[in-house]
Amino acid sequence: MTSILPSVTVPGSSPAEASRPLPRALQRMLSLDDFEAAARRRLPRPIFGYIAGAAEDNQSLRSNREAFGRYAFAPRVLVDVSRRSQQTELFGRRYASPFGIAPMGISALSTYRGDIVLARAARAQGIPAILSGTSLIPLEDVIREAPGTWFQAYLPGDPQRIDALVERARRAGFETLVLTVDIPVSANRENNVRTGFSTPLKPSLRLAWDGVTRPRWLAGTFLRTLLKHGMPHFENSFATRGAPIVSASVLRDFSARDHLNWEHVARIRRQWPDALIIKGILHPQDAALARSHGADGVIVSNHGGRQLDGAISPLRALPGVVAAAGDMTVMMDSGIRRGSDVLKALALGARHVFVGRPFNYAAAVGGEAGVAHAIGLLRAEIDRNMAMLGINTLREMDAGLLARESLAD
Repeated sequence: MTSILPSVTVPGSSPAEASRPLPRALQRMLSLDDFEAAARRRLPRPIFGYIAGAAEDNQSLRSNREAFGRYAFAPRVLVDVSRRSQQTELFGRRYASPFGIAPMGISALSTYRGDIVLARAARAQGIPAILSGTSLIPLEDVIREAPGTWFQAYLPGDPQRIDALVERARRAGFETLVLTVDIPVSANRENNVRTGFSTPLKPSLRLAWDGVTRPRWLAGTFLRTLLKHGMPHFENSFATRGAPIVSASVLRDFSARDHLNWEHVARIRRQWPDALIIKGILHPQDAALARSHGADGVIVSNHGGRQLDGAISPLRALPGVVAAAGDMTVMMDSGIRRGSDVLKALALGARHVFVGRPFNYAAAVGGEAGVAHAIGLLRAEIDRNMAMLGINTLREMDAGLLARESLAD
């Protein structure tokens, strides 16, 4: 049965919300990129560096954004666009917009109870949010606060632990399971080291100084978390509670994944009764394998440039994956910052897209209100661009409204 999460009217707020003045800090946020500079000022250097950082030379990080510039719009004019709607449907549920919040680890260090902040804002605004397997708040707490949230699992290293984690998510009430499969080994995150972030997080004089110089974060996020909930742990890596963020066992807990293969996906498919998504697909043959192993959808993703540096951008990979996916639902993340980016991805075959870092920054800047404001900004851009492209529904957004720019491949 089709259902819809609570949603709001374009450009992103209900009448009651529209009459409520934005906090001063959010009034200056006019685009998703504006949140990044504001978050840099609010977050300690290591935490901001962890969110912003990518692998090695940042080639994939840059490519993710540059790919959108390879396409220009070819709009239609004199079309009655007064009936515009950006509602979309995924796995039997309608959403208010064709984008959602990507999974992001340790979001509870960006803002107090960050995973709940992101999930609640998404639910209130009628879009999906994906809870990260490297989150610091138990998945049961998140789904209780925001029913309809998706869960992203980083698969443990052995079948028994995999079974137990999948069963835990099912019992908690999650209906959409996302398997992230592009992490056979940990990436070379040397940029994290340069900004003072490590796994495990190692106390130091520099780390203490970084916290002291951001007193609002120190009191409002870190110390508040310690007082109310104790030292943060990785809560959702296994069926049982994981290691604290300062424990040396963290590295061991996130290893032993290099032997995972499609048989593990088949095993999970037999166990999981609802929507099963494979995240981290870039090659058309892997999309075909995902389909043959019973996946309901894939997310075309290079992990925001945080894994294999030099990997193809998801936007460039998208047409090939769509062609191989058949009737399987294809989604995309990595590099999306504007409503125009969302529409270009839809034109190339994506059914839905996910946005990560900007919503994390928005949470750091303004909590749940900040995330809601960021969602509203992106939603308003999509609505405005649909009008100028001459379309009323997302089904009309196809490759015929794009032109390839003459940039070198």
